[in-house]
Amino acid sequence: MAATSKTGHGVPLLAGRRALVTGSTSGIGLAIADRLARDGADVVVNGSGTSEAKRKDGERQAAAIAAETGRRVAFVAADLTEPAEVPRLVAAAAQQLGGVDILVNNAGIQHVAPIEEFPAEKWDQILALNLTAAFHAIKAVVPDMKRAGWGRIVNVASAHSLVASPMKSAYVSAKHGLYGLTKTVALEVAEHGITVNALCPGYVMTPLVEKQIPDTARSRGMTEGEVVREVLLKAQPTKRFVTVEEVAAAAVFLCSEGARSITGIALPIDGGWTAQ
Repeated sequence: MAATSKTGHGVPLLAGRRALVTGSTSGIGLAIADRLARDGADVVVNGSGTSEAKRKDGERQAAAIAAETGRRVAFVAADLTEPAEVPRLVAAAAQQLGGVDILVNNAGIQHVAPIEEFPAEKWDQILALNLTAAFHAIKAVVPDMKRAGWGRIVNVASAHSLVASPMKSAYVSAKHGLYGLTKTVALEVAEHGITVNALCPGYVMTPLVEKQIPDTARSRGMTEGEVVREVLLKAQPTKRFVTVEEVAAAAVFLCSEGARSITGIALPIDGGWTAQ
């Protein structure tokens, strides 16, 4: 369970704020949604909801956070690879919560292949979800944030916003683009009480990464321990995974009043990866 941050007067750090977190039914997104609620925000959890099972899982996650925190927490399904779905999601979140003060763009997918074998449809899908969806979401929330004179936009980017790795052409391109989008919008809204920042985690032990370890071990003829040490954590000097709780804590700080002069940054949470 994450600790709850409070002001000097005992008030939750984000009391009265309303947050939308895309791609938040598992991993980093779920940890951020949970932490925002624990720190006083009402939250809309989002997932694709492309099946009844996924929709029920999203609703269950939202209900669990609400029960634990006492905040208003709702689930809204949306396929963010479809441009029209993004403003619909933002509108639904605003309707559920009465507005959106905090937007966390977390939804993303990955595919690994050499450039000459990289499927064009995977390129399109990764760019659509990891980058274009963030553009549409930011475009949808900024007008109300400007009217309110306050807003926080946190883009969950990656160490791959700052450095590249082989066989990840679409992902690295999307994450570099997301950091460029972060800096551009930060400059545009700087005089309106809105900050825009990018979190850049290294390897995080999420369910998605955990499932990749045995497959990688089989394909490379390695043990699972060797995969962790020599593939996943090779570039991270700490030689340990970043935790979802560490990423969530950074997100909460960037949403706080204490971070009102921090905007347009890429914040590495990568165990020293990008310091090399």
